[in-house]
Amino acid sequence: MPQTFMNRSGQSVQALASFFRIQPAEMLVVHDELDIPPGQLRLKFGGGLGGHNGLKDNCAHLGTQDFWRLRIGIGHPGDRNEVVNYVLKPPRKEEAGEIDAAIDRALLAWPLLARSDFNAATQKINARPTPPKSESNKELP
Repeated sequence: MPQTFMNRSGQSVQALASFFRIQPAEMLVVHDELDIPPGQLRLKFGGGLGGHNGLKDNCAHLGTQDFWRLRIGIGHPGDRNEVVNYVLKPPRKEEAGEIDAAIDRALLAWPLLARSDFNAATQKINARPTPPKSESNKELP
């Protein structure tokens, strides 16, 4: 199966990194993640590629897997044969809201990332969101 345009991001990433003299360890690559439920985030340095074709292309062009990754959970369709269709289609309405909320939470950590305070950013981003209280689980006075 041929790669889609998004899976060929490595050439652009490498060109920008060379032009601006940015080392891979100074980069933050933001990508979707099948193995994380919608609405959850994970910030980490390096690691495997998990079959993610965009990450594979970035690593091939950068020559390393050692860069920061912000993984935005999109969930898994449940059937590996459905993965391509799943990632290329817009998320379901309820999942889109969870993904948007996760992106908003990640943006709150941007000042930490901009200061290269990755430890504090990791704690902030990797914390699971607190579910909203519903009428049935509110604390009684």
